[in-house]
Amino acid sequence: MRATASAAPDTVRPASTWTAWGQWLALATMSVDHLTRYVLPGSWQLDWAGSSIGRIAFPLFAAMVAWHGLFNTRNPQRYARRILIIGLAAQLPYMMMPRDSDALILNVCFTLAAGLAGGAWLRLLATRQGRGELAAHWAALGAAAALVGWYLLGHWVEYGHNGLLLIPLLMFAMHHLSQAGDSLPERLLAAAAAVPVLWVAGQMNASDMAKSFTVATCLAVLLLAAGAAQRVPQISRTMPRRLWLAWYPGHFALIAAWLWVIGASDWPLG
Repeated sequence: MRATASAAPDTVRPASTWTAWGQWLALATMSVDHLTRYVLPGSWQLDWAGSSIGRIAFPLFAAMVAWHGLFNTRNPQRYARRILIIGLAAQLPYMMMPRDSDALILNVCFTLAAGLAGGAWLRLLATRQGRGELAAHWAALGAAAALVGWYLLGHWVEYGHNGLLLIPLLMFAMHHLSQAGDSLPERLLAAAAAVPVLWVAGQMNASDMAKSFTVATCLAVLLLAAGAAQRVPQISRTMPRRLWLAWYPGHFALIAAWLWVIGASDWPLG
């Protein structure tokens, strides 16, 4: 889920060194979440790990996707398609994870790809309308189409409607936080842009512990967009690209194989 193209036009590009650290943290916290949920015995009583450490993973993935889509690529839609390919590779092993419902749910890569595509689409509409290149009624129609797509897809993807909203809201907030000057109105506008991100993050989980970790992760990333990213040092060892691309589908495949080996033949398939 790493972007490789150059920075998007008309946007000052802040330092992105934090995303190299974020990749390691995102994969580690996701793995903790899935190990405690699917692999480790319930008698170990490690549910707290999934409700705390595990709740860092999704907002961190969403933040890195939003950051790269906003600052580091000229073609967010192509970037979204690359994420979608990972999701397609992971869908079958993801469906083999034990869960309470038999309903078809698309894995988190579909959420990330759709959120990025929607955020980039809305940003394009706003930019073109602001430049006078697109009539207001066409921009409104495009926004309405995005809203319909959000409503329909939200029933099918992991993290649902709130998950789909997170990336567009992060992109909006990151833009204003990174562009804010020293004047009070600009700072107030940037702060106001951050509020919807934190509100949606707070709606994504049931327990207070899970909510706090999700909100805190989003708050940390918003502070990075506001200028803290410039102070993050280079990491000594970046994640190999192949490992980054293969980990999500690969770790689900390994978990599915492990459950099959120990005789979990009566899994409820998603």
